[in-house]
Amino acid sequence: MKKDIILCGVGGQGILSIATIIGEAATEAGINLKQAEVHGMSQRGGDVQSNLRLSTEPIWSDQIPTGEADVIISMEPMEALRYITYLRPDGMIVTSNKSFVNIPNYPDEEALKSELNSLPNVQLDIEAIAAELKSAKSANMVLLGMAAPYIEVLSIEQLRKAVSVIFARKGEAVVEANLRAFDRGVEASKK
Repeated sequence: MKKDIILCGVGGQGILSIATIIGEAATEAGINLKQAEVHGMSQRGGDVQSNLRLSTEPIWSDQIPTGEADVIISMEPMEALRYITYLRPDGMIVTSNKSFVNIPNYPDEEALKSELNSLPNVQLDIEAIAAELKSAKSANMVLLGMAAPYIEVLSIEQLRKAVSVIFARKGEAVVEANLRAFDRGVEASKK
């Protein structure tokens, strides 16, 4: 079994933390993993993207070919559409529905939503959920929870355990906040 995943967003949103958690879960599960990152001006506001390839079989390249991504996981809707040419015809987009308008020529938001809604997707205001949980920094964990059922090669429990491992050095309160956010994302994906 294999899964090709594109993670994308804007610098400072926590995309690379999601990649780290998926990588930890894959390593712990003994699944082959290749990762290529574009820290695209990983300063706040720049494009950040990562190719993650997970497989029970050997993987020869860290780059996902055009039209072969199974899932696009995005912290920002325009960034999800930026990589749409990589998505398989039967692929899924899991994204925040809240735009991060950081450029003067940002596309019309209604046109953006219309295009996104024409594709197989799961959208949610992840920032609002994180705010409800009083943990604004954990919006990326809400997104990971939403995406967890679509990763398939890793179980929700394997990903949840990896969240605990990755945040353990930051203390129990941070681990618990991120697990609550992850769990809320999983719940939201079932609706």
